[in-house]
Amino acid sequence: QQAQTATESIAPSTQPMQALRHYLLAVQFFTRIPVTGRLAAWVGYSPAMLRASAAHFPGVGWLAAALSCAVFALLHQGLGAQQPLASLVAAVLCTVATVMMTGGFHEDGLADVADGLGGSYDRERALDIMKDSRIGAFGAMALVLALLAKVSLLALLGAHSLGAALAALAGGHVLSRLWPLFIVRWLPHVGDTARSKSKPLADQISRGALAAAVLWCFLPLALVYQAQAAMFLIASITVSMAAAAWMGRWFARRLQGFTGDCLGATQQVGEIGFYLGAALALGAAR
Repeated sequence: QQAQTATESIAPSTQPMQALRHYLLAVQFFTRIPVTGRLAAWVGYSPAMLRASAAHFPGVGWLAAALSCAVFALLHQGLGAQQPLASLVAAVLCTVATVMMTGGFHEDGLADVADGLGGSYDRERALDIMKDSRIGAFGAMALVLALLAKVSLLALLGAHSLGAALAALAGGHVLSRLWPLFIVRWLPHVGDTARSKSKPLADQISRGALAAAVLWCFLPLALVYQAQAAMFLIASITVSMAAAAWMGRWFARRLQGFTGDCLGATQQVGEIGFYLGAALALGAAR
């Protein structure tokens, strides 16, 4: 049993039912979607299972992508695609929908990172600030600017075409949840290990787990490629990856590692980067 637990903690599951349990645990941990009662009992929980569930984080992005695409499409068409503000309203409300689904989990991480790294150049002081649940000036600015960036970019994409906005949402929500796994693999965990929810993820993620996470991204990105020009996908991935890599370098230099908040911040920046790359590709194509 100990050998099984050790294997489960570093590699993705190969049995379908076990993989489903790990996926549902990721859904339970990173969203407000109810996994309760008998279903929760069947899923179970252990730190080893949470480590194994990391392979399915981009799969949680499938749910966020499906919800945001549905809300955006319904509002964009329902309000009238020719209306000047239809894309803006759709962008705002699809963002609201995904924040409600995730409970603002990643946005909270972005705000905490901005408060900590913006509030002090001292590593230990920055980590202490990040533990404070109260939001400060740097966190508020980062949160407002991130939401404005998301909404404005999605509105711009929607004004170009509904397909462009939906492609960006599908790719952005999934791929942005892949990048934090590289942070976990490359950097040590430096948060409060006694209280941190991300501590079970601090152990090395195996290459197999990363491969499984990449596979979760394959279908959405393939759909983006089919729906839009190749440059749309290339630019989106490039800017998203560059933004996430910059975050990782920032954490390595300032914190010499990562915390759970850093993972959420990386997801947010990677998502915005995907939308920005898509918008730049459409602008260059004109």
